[in-house]
Amino acid sequence: MADNTRTLQQEPSIRLFRNDFLEALTHVHPIVPLLFWSPVAGWLLWRSVFVHHLPALGLLGIALAGLVVWTLSEYALHRFVFHFPATSRLGRYLVFMFHGVHHDAPRDKTRLVMPPAGAVIVMFLLWQLFRLVVPAPWIEPFCAFFIIGYLAYDYIHYATHHFPMKHPWLHYLKVYHLQHHYGAEGKRFGVSSPLWDKVFGTFPEEAGPRRG
Repeated sequence: MADNTRTLQQEPSIRLFRNDFLEALTHVHPIVPLLFWSPVAGWLLWRSVFVHHLPALGLLGIALAGLVVWTLSEYALHRFVFHFPATSRLGRYLVFMFHGVHHDAPRDKTRLVMPPAGAVIVMFLLWQLFRLVVPAPWIEPFCAFFIIGYLAYDYIHYATHHFPMKHPWLHYLKVYHLQHHYGAEGKRFGVSSPLWDKVFGTFPEEAGPRRG
């Protein structure tokens, strides 16, 4: 498939609500997730080190676990929630509001990151789920690195639509994600990594690195 990385002009935003206040909530400046979530991650890490005195080797292991679980969550949310095959009118509208609008206007700069109001709800539900399997106090650094993984995803995703990303690996991620948009949408659900596409069979053969 052709390398579809040509810079496109900014598309106009698609209006989702008639109410101006509700409509404004759907637009987020890309710096907002960093300003909102980095203090949360920093506070959880500070508590891990200075309150709970968790050992460095344990923190390294829980950091890896948090990042890996984020990539799995990223894949699962993208594939099974954002691309949910809704049949009802309300269901189709919700899927469009949360993600379909991004496919219709993929270069809308204010709709490339999740609004904090929605992200807080998702993070709270995931926190409750993680507490069932990750014991205290390890849940705190686990969630800190989960948030760091989320922030990395947000800005990789933003960059794939707005920056050249000339480093070989970053360029590969850019092409990989744009093929999700402009090729078959039933493949390439990973954004920060193609790992889970390979595990779950949504990694197309033509998406692999070229040889020779």
